[in-house]
Formats: sequence, C-alpha cells, structure tokens
Amino acid sequence: MQKSVRYNEGHALYLALLARKEGTKRGYLSKKTAETNRWHEKWFALYQNVLFYFEGEQSARPAGMYMLEGCNCERVPAPKGCAAGSAKDAALDKQHYFTVLFGHEGQKPLELRCEDEVDGDEWVEAIHQASYSDILIEREVLMQKYIHLVQIVETEKIAANQLRHQLEDQDTEIERLKSEIIALNKTKERMRPYQGNQEDEDPDIKKIKKVQSFMRGWLCRRKWKTIVQDYICSPHAESMRKRNQIVFNMVEAESEYVHQLYVLVNCFLRPLRMAASSKKPPISHDDVSSIFLNSETIMFLHEIFHQGLKARIANWPTLILADLFDILLPMLNIYQEFVRNHQYSLQVLANCKQNRDFDKLLKQYEANPACEGRMLETFLTYPMFQIPRYIITLHELLAHTPHEHVERKSLEFAKSKLEELSRVMHDEVSDTENIRKNLAIERTIVEGCDILLDTSQTFIRQGSLIQVPSVERGKLSKVRLGSLSLKKEGERQCFLFTKHFLICTRSSGGKLHLLKTGGVLSLIECTLIEETDAS
Repeated sequence: MQKSVRYNEGHALYLALLARKEGTKRGYLSKKTAETNRWHEKWFALYQNVLFYFEGEQSARPAGMYMLEGCNCERVPAPKGCAAGSAKDAALDKQHYFTVLFGHEGQKPLELRCEDEVDGDEWVEAIHQASYSDILIEREVLMQKYIHLVQIVETEKIAANQLRHQLEDQDTEIERLKSEIIALNKTKERMRPYQGNQEDEDPDIKKIKKVQSFMRGWLCRRKWKTIVQDYICSPHAESMRKRNQIVFNMVEAESEYVHQLYVLVNCFLRPLRMAASSKKPPISHDDVSSIFLNSETIMFLHEIFHQGLKARIANWPTLILADLFDILLPMLNIYQEFVRNHQYSLQVLANCKQNRDFDKLLKQYEANPACEGRMLETFLTYPMFQIPRYIITLHELLAHTPHEHVERKSLEFAKSKLEELSRVMHDEVSDTENIRKNLAIERTIVEGCDILLDTSQTFIRQGSLIQVPSVERGKLSKVRLGSLSLKKEGERQCFLFTKHFLICTRSSGGKLHLLKTGGVLSLIECTLIEETDAS
C-alpha cells in the first residue's frame, strides 16, 4: 500500500474530469459535515480509488476529494433521532446510511446516505472494490494471460508456415498428377483402334483370355498376400508396432500430466491466490508465488503440446512428432526456475502449515475429489520428473526407429537437447542445495562461521570424532585436531568441506560452539598422516 500520494491542483482537476465522464459510480448523496453535523446533498463521482464530490452535477470544479486506499465501507442503521413521529422524521427514516472508515489515524469517518437501498448497496460495493492493490493484482493476471496468448500466437505462426509449405508441396503434386492424367489419356487414345479390333475376335479366344486374366489376378493376389504376411512377421513391422505403442503411451502420460497440472492450478493455486486477497489472509501473495512458482505457465505450455499430440494421433498411422518437439524445446527452459527452487517452495509450504488457519484451509482443498487423496506436496513434485520422462520416452522411441527413418535425426537432436537441459538443471539444483546446506550448518553454530558463506565451499560429510590428547613432547611433537592444552579425550562434532575442516563442541543444551583454538582448519596446506600403530 502506498504510504503517501502527492497531488497538485492540475492532477486533481484532471482526475475529477475523468471521474465525471468515466467514473465507476456517480450520483447524488447526502454528506454529513463534521463541524455542524448537518446533511448537505452533493453530487459524488468515484474514479479508481479517489472519491470526488461536487456542488452539483454540472459543476466543473470538485468541492472536495477523498483517498479510499485501505478504507472500509459498511452499512449503518439510521440515527436514533430519526425515530420521531413527524413526517420529516419519517422521510429521514427511509434514508439508507453508510459510513466510510479511513485507515489513516486522525481522519474522521465519512457519513453518507441515499434514498434508494439498491443504490446504497451499489455505492458500498463500489467503494469496497476501490483499491489500487487489487488493480495491480488484476494487471499481473492479465499480463500472464497476455504472455500466454503471445506464445500461442507464435505457435500458430509456426503451424501456419508449415501448412503453407504443405500446400505448396500439394500444389506441386497436383501438377504432377495432372501431367500423368494427360499422358494416360493420350495412351488411351492410341489404344482405341486396338480395342476395336478385339471386339471382332473369336468367342473362344475371349474365353481363353478371361481365364488367363483370372489366373494372373489370383497369382498376383497370392503373391501380395505372402509379401504382406512376411512383412507382418518381420522385425521391422514388430519394431513399428512397438514404436506406435510408445507414442500412444506418451499421449496418455501427457494427458495425465496435464490433468495433474490442472488440479494443481485450479484446486490449489487460484483458490490460495484468492484467499491471499481476502480481509484476513491465511497466506501472503509472496508465499503463494514462492510455493507454486511458474506452475500456471507450465500448465499452459503442456496444454498446447497435448493438443498437438492429439492432432497427430488423429492422422494415424502417419505419426510425425519431431516438429512438435522442435516447438516444445525452446519453451522448456521455464522448468529451470521451478526445479531450482523446488526445495525452497516445499520449505515455505511447511512453514505456512504452522498457521492453523492455512492448514485447515489446505486440508479442505486436499479433500476435493479431483485430488484423489493426494497432498499438495505430491502435485508440486510432478513437474520435477517431466524432463527425465521425456528423455526416457525418446530413448525408447529411438530404439525402435530405423536409422533411415525421416524423423531419426530430429528425435536424436531433441533427446540431446533434453539431456543437456537436464544436466544444467541438475547442476543448478546441486549448487542451490549446497548453499542451503552450508547456511543451515552456519545457523546451527552459535558463533557463526564466515567461511561457510563462500559459494565455492562444498559440503562433503559430517559426524562425531574423538579428539585425543597431544602426545608427550619427547616422543611425538604433533597435535591431533585442536588445542595443545588438551589433557583428555573428548567427543567433537566435525564438518568436512572441500577447503576447510570445522571442529565443534556440543553444549548441554545441544548448541554447537567452534573450538576457540583450532576450530577452523584450512585444508589447502594441510598434510594428513594415517597412524597404523594405535599404541
């Protein structure tokens, strides 16, 4: 919410002009003055979160204005003084009163009234909705829809170019067929004299030719039947059947994944976003964005991809999938943000569950029959496995795709790009998890540890070790893991990193403290000596 707004007279007059022409709500209301407690009829105009009032409907300059950001408007009963029996009091009793309570300290409430109850309800509702923050939220939703529509337009442009190329190829094929028809017609014209001579042949000759034609047809059909049966039993046909089955399974899996994203967005994201805008929100908008990240954009992307798959299945047995992956691959980078912050989103969700109101509301959402008993964490995990699932599907598809197949190179390219994207996401997740692990260890140490703030410091392992006392100087002048003044063995909590080795003691309260001497050992110029003789 804005803390202050600065207006000059020019701004106020301009906004007043817009309110008179395009105001959300306009009309006459009675306003109670704070000085005399008398009611005066004014013409009011509401524009966004500013309420202007004029002496009359034709007045050019406003008599005053109110900022409604953060205010509350509610209906109030008629004042007790209006209950008398006179005709004037009876008319006042029919008035409908409502009050605007401002969120600023020291600002008196604005008392208004009108004659029509419906008009009063409309004014109260309009003032309730006069919030600049709500406009910003609506703008963000519209911007996401705009980005989605832009992506759809780009996809449609690519599809239109492909259809244009197909039409050009078909036009070329039509011209070729026309030339073949013309050549066949010419051949038919040349054969007509020969057919005329056949009509004069002997009937026995005609019967013999019919028998020969029948036998040739029978032999040809038997040969083709043998060829078809041999092909059906061949390894190539078996490979094609398996390939088609893999494609059908991929379409079913994509349909199930789109349904899971639909449940995530419509049963959790959008209801929680609305709850965050309520009067007593159980969760903030920032936490909603941290939990769900860009899952709504991922849903829009896979809805488009699923529609493309269903269109290709409609053209079975001709299955061309490579161009769909060519369209999908540039957009899969949106998974990087989701995968990188997945653990953080689950952590934010766990923290929000500490709020009883949020936990109760979330259980109501999870009881929806569409969730089938699955929790929100389950739906947030589904996008984590989608890229590996595509890689496995393409690997199986390539295993049953001949090397001379028209889609072989395109599918191999798509598989390599997905594997590269998977490696990048794995590295980013590893780096992010390592930083969070280092920060978690740094928070457990009471004194803190600045070396753990180095992003190149990689955690290896932790555990408890026994620190032995230093050996007598005459036998061995060497110290193991710490202070020279150590006289007896002690258990230490140790943390091993790529560059340093930390030695901590655990107090009776369970807190960790770095050793004052030798608590942080640098491993860059360190030599490790293993003693085989325990004595």
